[in-house]
Amino acid sequence: MASYERLQTLCEAAGVSGQEDEVRDKILAMIRPVCDTVTVTPLGGILAEKRGQNRPKHRLMIDAHMDEVGLIITHIDDEGFLSFGCVGGIDRRVLPGKRVWIGSHRVPGSVIVRPIHLTGREESGKAPSPDALVIDMGAMDRNEAMTAVQLGDTAIFDSFFEAGQGHIMGRALDDRAGCAALIHLLEQDLPYDITASFSVQEEVGLIGAATAAFAAKPDFALVLEATTAADIPGVAPNRQVCRVGHGPVLSFMDRSTVYDPALLRFAGELAQKEAIEIQYKQAVAGGNNAGSIHRSRAGVRTLALSLACRYLHAPMALISEQDYAGYEKLALALAGALPAFDLT
Repeated sequence: MASYERLQTLCEAAGVSGQEDEVRDKILAMIRPVCDTVTVTPLGGILAEKRGQNRPKHRLMIDAHMDEVGLIITHIDDEGFLSFGCVGGIDRRVLPGKRVWIGSHRVPGSVIVRPIHLTGREESGKAPSPDALVIDMGAMDRNEAMTAVQLGDTAIFDSFFEAGQGHIMGRALDDRAGCAALIHLLEQDLPYDITASFSVQEEVGLIGAATAAFAAKPDFALVLEATTAADIPGVAPNRQVCRVGHGPVLSFMDRSTVYDPALLRFAGELAQKEAIEIQYKQAVAGGNNAGSIHRSRAGVRTLALSLACRYLHAPMALISEQDYAGYEKLALALAGALPAFDLT
């Protein structure tokens, strides 16, 4: 079985959008020995330069975002209960009963909703309203709560990491899997120079990638991401978007990007040449950092390579080991080919 120690380390690090310090430190420790220059941007993203055997015809930036969805503490009441907002797109139906870790000291707590015997008939069976949910950390009053938690602290889901039997499960596989694949790529002897971007605040508006692309001035960009797989019971095949175990995913279009047709065609041909099974996203849905990268400066020709991922933005996501191996292999092949891609 392949080793996923690096991916586990990244998935277990905290990095809610805007507070990515812990996961950034992990990434920096992994890439500094293998990159020629490493810069932390004003927003907290990472831009790293990796020298290859040759100078490229076209400047390539490869991006993966390090942030994850989570919760942010907005109020502490007199009884010590914590009100919160969602950072990024979280379906509130998954929240009740979930255990969370709050702040840099990993204070434990649980998301609670009013007991069912206190719920009105009109609310029974419905997703709880945001105001009905709070975090209970066991404090007896506000003063006790504030000895451990402050307003503005973020919270992550308390989840385990598991790999084996063909799948990988963990928190924040969106997009720590992309980050791990990009680190693996940087460790290789590459044909051409590349710029690696480990961006921040993707989940709240593709923010870090916009500033990274402005600074790096790439001609081409490759975005390494995870995308929603809906291959679960009750979903018709034509609405499953993509399927776990059927290879990495290429997209024609999503809600923020029409992907470069020539690059998309080239990636499909390269996958065939490298004997990598791929699939195409079967919906115009979602979005990723390509949405801000391709609009940078005069425009950047952009391609997204994604992993089919069940339960995106939930406490526990799932991807395929086979898909992940193909994802790493195709990302490496594209890093070696895109800098020399013929624009004519």
